Amino acid sequence: MGGIDGLDLGTFGIYTFDFEHQPAARMRESIQELEELGWRAFWFPEVGGREAFTQAGYLLAATERMHVVNGIAQIWSRTARATYGGARLLADAYPDRHVLGLGFGGERRPGIKPLAAMREYLDEMDAIEAASPAPRAPMHRVLAAYGPKMLELARDHAAGAHTYHVTVAHTAQARETLGPDAFLGVEHPVLFETDPGKARAIAREHLHPYLTTPYNIAKFRRLGYSEEEIAGGGSDRIVDDLVFWGDPDIIVERLRGHVEAGADHVAVQVIGVEPGRSAMPHWRTLGDALPPRSGA
Repeated sequence: MGGIDGLDLGTFGIYTFDFEHQPAARMRESIQELEELGWRAFWFPEVGGREAFTQAGYLLAATERMHVVNGIAQIWSRTARATYGGARLLADAYPDRHVLGLGFGGERRPGIKPLAAMREYLDEMDAIEAASPAPRAPMHRVLAAYGPKMLELARDHAAGAHTYHVTVAHTAQARETLGPDAFLGVEHPVLFETDPGKARAIAREHLHPYLTTPYNIAKFRRLGYSEEEIAGGGSDRIVDDLVFWGDPDIIVERLRGHVEAGADHVAVQVIGVEPGRSAMPHWRTLGDALPPRSGA
């Protein structure tokens, strides 16, 4: 399978929204403990107000070996030149430790298609001639991608793709489109709850924004779910496919399904944690049950 030249993210990493709700000191303590536990990759989105490059730089400065991945930086939150400049500096300051994940998002621009917008953005980045010193290691970028055309763009104009809230079957499809050499990183939510009723209730609350927006509904329809399965909070089948719940052994077994289907790396998002609280107890459990180092 593929990978990102010069980087060893490990087979499993951490993905979280939690740092949006934590003060800087707690963020620093948490990511330093994750590094001590052996985790090699930390993914975070850009959704709640904290700026992607500021946060990435802070987390890189707080650690010595951790790879920090934007999952994703929204392309319309900054110009292509600003994105290029930020990624170039991080590549120079922290060689082979930062991955720029780019995705369609930011200020809405009606009528512009995601694929065309991303292609134009990448072309603009690639045409920039910077006056700043060249980084000691190359910039690494991946694209948020689901459909075949965006996956092809990720294959041809980035190191590979990052997927979010998809099934194991989609991972197999994405690997086929990307081919053997491009990187495929897959995010997947997990929930440490063994009671089916409680687990599915929490999972449905988490999935609500994704099961009720047109773009995500279209994605799930392409994955083979009917309108009836998507509506009304989601059927048990779609909920169980999109959120792996149960005891650690069951969760680990299901996460490994993505690796067997072709993922190079799986970024695990623990859900069911109240805003402002830490998922650290669950990350410790995962660290014991799911060794994050390369080849795990």
